[in-house]
Amino acid sequence: MRMSHMFLRTLREAPSGADSKGYEYLVRSGFISQLGAGIFSLLPFGTRSTEKIKKILREEMDRIGGEEIEMPVVNPADIWKETGRYYSIDKEMARFKDRMNRDMVLAMTNEETVTALARTVIDSYKKLPLLVYQIQTKFRDDPRPRAGLIRVREFTMKDGYSFDRSQEGLDKIYRDNYKAYFRIFSRTGLPVIAVASDTGMMGGKVAHEYMYLSPIGEDTIIMCPECGYTANKQVATFKKEIVKGEMKPLEKVKTPEAKTIDELCAFLSVKPSETCKAVFMVGTFIDEKTEEESEKLIAAFVRGDMDVEEAKLSHAVKASELRPAHEEEIRACGMTPGFASAIGAKGDFILVVDDGVASSTNLVAGANEEGYHYLNTNYGRDYEGGIVADIASAKAGYKCPVCGKELASSKGVEVGNIFQLGTRYSAAMGATFQDEDGKEKPLIMGCYGIGVGRLLACLAEEYNDENGLKLPITVAPYQVHLVSLVKDQQIAEDIYQKLLDNGIEVLYDDRKESPGVKFADADLIGLPIRITIGNRSLKEGKVEVKLRSTGEVTSYKLEDIAEEVLQEIEREVKEINDKVVEKELV
Repeated sequence: MRMSHMFLRTLREAPSGADSKGYEYLVRSGFISQLGAGIFSLLPFGTRSTEKIKKILREEMDRIGGEEIEMPVVNPADIWKETGRYYSIDKEMARFKDRMNRDMVLAMTNEETVTALARTVIDSYKKLPLLVYQIQTKFRDDPRPRAGLIRVREFTMKDGYSFDRSQEGLDKIYRDNYKAYFRIFSRTGLPVIAVASDTGMMGGKVAHEYMYLSPIGEDTIIMCPECGYTANKQVATFKKEIVKGEMKPLEKVKTPEAKTIDELCAFLSVKPSETCKAVFMVGTFIDEKTEEESEKLIAAFVRGDMDVEEAKLSHAVKASELRPAHEEEIRACGMTPGFASAIGAKGDFILVVDDGVASSTNLVAGANEEGYHYLNTNYGRDYEGGIVADIASAKAGYKCPVCGKELASSKGVEVGNIFQLGTRYSAAMGATFQDEDGKEKPLIMGCYGIGVGRLLACLAEEYNDENGLKLPITVAPYQVHLVSLVKDQQIAEDIYQKLLDNGIEVLYDDRKESPGVKFADADLIGLPIRITIGNRSLKEGKVEVKLRSTGEVTSYKLEDIAEEVLQEIEREVKEINDKVVEKELV
């Protein structure tokens, strides 16, 4: 491709709002252009790179038996109402009415669509197992788009779906996808780890996320450097050091102005681990029969040295959404903000007690009276009932649940996820098959997603330096950047044609620009191999060659140029393929 004819404009300065290096370079080098908040156009470079990513996706999904399909972006809302997600998903899903006044949605994921499709195609166990996938544009009205393609509203996603007759079958295809995803990310050159994760709005019981560890990530990953335990903070567990002893009598004490745990500990000379903290939320619940929404106060109690993890709390009470409770909502149930406990509480609320609190003895807790606390509160004696669950948030420094060593944490960007959906969708939508025993049973499902644009964005974060991008050869838009600095353009034209004839992807800078501009753009775009045709090297019958990944400079003879470039491409591809891994699910 000739740069003089390209739909391209490079920038010398970072665009306003560029909050990461990868985003900055994707804009400056002409890969992407922003149209609106969280909405981007892919320009020629961006399109070529994402097409290479899609090719890898297709090859690896086909490798494990996947079949590519294409489902509609616009869905009748009826299928989303069948599963209840039409009501449980908030403003993130775009809804509208067609000209016949029918409710419609823009699909932000396709579990409903593929289940509706499956119930028309799959009727017998003889057709199982099946794995289908698509690569499709989706829209989620994210309220906080950021970091370019990292968090957007419109995006391209590879979403796959499996169907089986048994949990054992689902386990196998889940493991196949688990390994295939590591192959995909390895082939693109992106380092990732797999972590146990929250199932979120997808439902199901088992899920894993593939995380690119980076300071720009919004997810917090909890890891054990000793044994390798990893999990998203939303579901991470840890070994709780229980405060245990003989139960002492309940005692009410005056604690003026001690509304926070720090103030309480200072006033009573106790440790945070010896206190019980109240956290109040209001949950949204959907009646499965009437599909009507209702709200209820949730009173959650954790030890004072811990925090409530909202994802765990949401799962414990089966709420579709959570919001902070208002003071009047707390007081209506007989509890006093700043001095609250479950002792003496009344009214219609959900009590959730962290298992660390339920197992500890003699904790200091609120007396539900302004300026007073109780000493020696004990679950099961002074208050009882409700839900006892792990609702505490894991963090660095806590003890690993596996080996007991100290946990560490890191920020990460989710670039892929896999879920065991089970019968969450098939049972709700009547997608059944006739099993070998002649009985109708719901299909057992899994789903598997990768964000194409987000993957490119993470590669841009991983592969850059002070001059620009340096993407791996498997995903770079072109393999070679040919820069001509000589007046006799015929020499450059001949080399360009020779490279093309040998099947090499070439970006040819034939513009009438200064050498400084051409070199700056070459570094910014960052193609793997740069060939410079200059007067000095031509006198020796050679061209200068610079490798973007290492900065190594060498030269090729004119007569050997195609062969040498092909060998270098082969070396760089092999270097990536040698690092391809197939990690097993443990």
